[in-house]
Amino acid sequence: MHIGIYIYDNAEVLDFSGPFEVFSTANRFLAGDRQHKVSLMAQKAFLVHARGGFRVQPDFSISEHPPVDVLVVVGGVHTHEVKKAAVIDWIADAAKSAKVVASVCTGAFLLAQAGLLDGRDVTTHWEDCDDLQKDYPSLTVKRNVRWLRSDQYFTSAGISAGIDMSLALVAFLYDKTIAEKTARQMEYDWVHHPD
Repeated sequence: MHIGIYIYDNAEVLDFSGPFEVFSTANRFLAGDRQHKVSLMAQKAFLVHARGGFRVQPDFSISEHPPVDVLVVVGGVHTHEVKKAAVIDWIADAAKSAKVVASVCTGAFLLAQAGLLDGRDVTTHWEDCDDLQKDYPSLTVKRNVRWLRSDQYFTSAGISAGIDMSLALVAFLYDKTIAEKTARQMEYDWVHHPD
């Protein structure tokens, strides 16, 4: 299984590093044939400058990567990213073959722009809920929840909520025991239920 985390300039650091840590830590509790690969992906395979000047090198570009089974799109300063037709088209295309598609924080705007969240209950950072609802009126934006699941789509509130959602993804993909062991290893107080 391949978990691809999409990042871009001005992405929130914990939006991608939190899920990366969850999925990487979960591998410690999975037998070899059940382990997954976790990769960072960007529009181009060049250095990405995340929030606060944090620099990170993606593993793959969106034009050249292994098949993605789980796609996680992160948030941050998304207003420029959501206007990139090539990125939005790629997200829509990658979602067709992915088992699970998820967003952290304002990554929900990118999923919504790709047409993936129409008619669904979703969430995002509390500061951006009104804009998400206004920009995409076909969504039902839920406030004051850490994360939500709608079929194979998961969305989470801001920044640290992506860790809770990622642990829920581990439980969904494997089982709750693996997720609980992962949270304990990380010394993280997991919010199991979204509300």
